[in-house]
Amino acid sequence: MAKKQSFGDKVLKRKRQQKQMALLVVSEKKANGRIRFREKIVPKSDVPQALQAMR
Repeated sequence: MAKKQSFGDKVLKRKRQQKQMALLVVSEKKANGRIRFREKIVPKSDVPQALQAMR
């Protein structure tokens, strides 16, 4: 009998968790004319609250 592969299960579990996350990128223009980008990874359910907090 073959052994159960735990490595494949771990990888699939991590991929499922990543699909439940969203990457938010907010840009700001500084006084000197340069643009600054801020990134944050949040769960999909918290996206509206995170956008309000980042502004």
